[in-house]
Amino acid sequence: MAYHPNLDPELRAAIEAVPMPVTDLASMTLEQLQRMRAQANAIMAAAPRIETDVTVEDRHVPGPDGAPEVGVRIYRPAGDGRDRPGLYWIHGGGMVMGTPRIDDAMMIDYVERLGLVVVSVDYRLAPEHPHPAPVEDCYAGLAWTAKAAGELGIDPARLAVGGASAGGGLAAATVLLARDRGGPEVAFQLLICPMLDDRDATPSTVQHADAVVWNRDANRYGWRALLGDRVGGADVSPYAAPARAGDLSGLPPAFVDVGELEVFRDEDMDYALRLARAGVSTEFHLYPGAFHGFDMMVPDAALSRRAREARVAALRRAYGLQG
Repeated sequence: MAYHPNLDPELRAAIEAVPMPVTDLASMTLEQLQRMRAQANAIMAAAPRIETDVTVEDRHVPGPDGAPEVGVRIYRPAGDGRDRPGLYWIHGGGMVMGTPRIDDAMMIDYVERLGLVVVSVDYRLAPEHPHPAPVEDCYAGLAWTAKAAGELGIDPARLAVGGASAGGGLAAATVLLARDRGGPEVAFQLLICPMLDDRDATPSTVQHADAVVWNRDANRYGWRALLGDRVGGADVSPYAAPARAGDLSGLPPAFVDVGELEVFRDEDMDYALRLARAGVSTEFHLYPGAFHGFDMMVPDAALSRRAREARVAALRRAYGLQG
């Protein structure tokens, strides 16, 4: 494929050397999607274990009222510890794919570097489970994490919520729910290239319709899987598409980042600006020449390292950690 002229040279060299597989998600049937999920899960299960002292535990915790239990994956530093910072994490996957395992390396790195405890939620996926099932699972997992903070060794005053891509959108929505339902208290929100707006109406959705990794057709597929015929309509909830929220005041401090060459670029820029205008302390990064998920696809690139360090630094400040 022809890549955008603004593509970072180091990223370009990497994806030209090892071209990414092309998946036409937009034309995929439910059966094909489920098969793709199963294949991805099998690959992850067969991957070598990351050598680390971090303990990883899978549990099931109470779900939303009348719904099944929710899976969570808990990452804790070696040794005993109390009153550690906590990160409640929500994985990506376009609302239709993914499990907490896909972020094992990132979460283990956060635990090792920051001494925090991570709880990563395994929410139900669309289209089998459309809105509000995914966000309600995420909220239920957050409520359990806050309630179990003492057992987990988490300082409840230093509990952040974060996520990437669809997980970033769900993180923003979960934080909105926590504000509007009177808790749990959230100290910080880490929104990495979040999926926020179902309306498909920003300049970047047109400019980067053929974007690397997550293009416009895939984005439309993800939103339609979540919202069905309501997508783009007037009655979409901000807890499904946080860009729809009219009032962003009273939310915790935020970090938002996105690549220049993404469908999500403009909705993320706008959300960060609206947070700041609402009085929410906000840090925003637009990475020049970067495509969606660049830091995971080309982890050794200078731009990828810079992005990861900015997120770690933001968490460090939010938690009041030294160094």
